[in-house]
Amino acid sequence: METCSALDFGEMSRVVAGEARRHGLVAPSFRSPPRLKGVTRTVRRYPNGQWLVSVRCRGRSVADVAADMVDGVLMANGLEGTAAEGWRITLRAACLHEQRPAA
Repeated sequence: METCSALDFGEMSRVVAGEARRHGLVAPSFRSPPRLKGVTRTVRRYPNGQWLVSVRCRGRSVADVAADMVDGVLMANGLEGTAAEGWRITLRAACLHEQRPAA
């Protein structure tokens, strides 16, 4: 299991938000860790319409952190069920593709 680093988190944040914007979706802000103890992800919507997705990285795999970030984008856009599944695949693939080392 490849553990997620702060650099991984920053890069995935940039990629996921960029892909969301590129496809016309709302791109939330990301931070780590969540303020609530004992949780791996929180999602907050502010009165001004901005969204904040907080994800715990320490001790978690890159894939698990990416999944939480993508799920946060889906929540921010009100996507559920089959509509969400296609976006989940697209965003997760983009996010994890950026994590592969260059050959």
